[in-house]
Amino acid sequence: MSNKVIYAIYNDDDILMDAVKKTRAAHYHIEEVFSPFPVHGLDKAMGLAPTRLAICAFIYGLIGLSFGTWMMNYIMIQDWPQDIGGKPSFSYIQNMPSFVPIMFEETVFFAAHLMVITFYMRSKLWPFKQAENPDVRTTDDHFLMEVAVNDNESELISFFESTGAVEVKVIVKN
Repeated sequence: MSNKVIYAIYNDDDILMDAVKKTRAAHYHIEEVFSPFPVHGLDKAMGLAPTRLAICAFIYGLIGLSFGTWMMNYIMIQDWPQDIGGKPSFSYIQNMPSFVPIMFEETVFFAAHLMVITFYMRSKLWPFKQAENPDVRTTDDHFLMEVAVNDNESELISFFESTGAVEVKVIVKN
């Protein structure tokens, strides 16, 4: 099934922000906005929900802390207890102050690595994936807003020209 979308191209981020606000006020559905750099406030202007990646980071940190605690208890207390400097390893609790740096490092290690994997999976950035950039100018100095067309093509074209778009194109997406 193919559907039509409009690519409205802007050359200034302030004009883009105004256009996004006007588009949302006119109740048109914005599919995506492509930008050469992060535009502050664009996510709120588009009406995107806040990210939940911070919750994932906290959970991944807890997993790392738990794994580090289990690993140190098993290695240093149960599997191969050692008498280091006259201080035998009889219990994990007695030796926990010396394990705090390792617990911290395991927390950071798991949170960082699992967050990268989560980000790539959530963004659908697989290895060897082809770029989905609709216009090469959006990597340099232009901004592109993609809006779905629902039998109102001429109305949308005139609307985006009135918002300050330097170019408006109708594209059939597959």
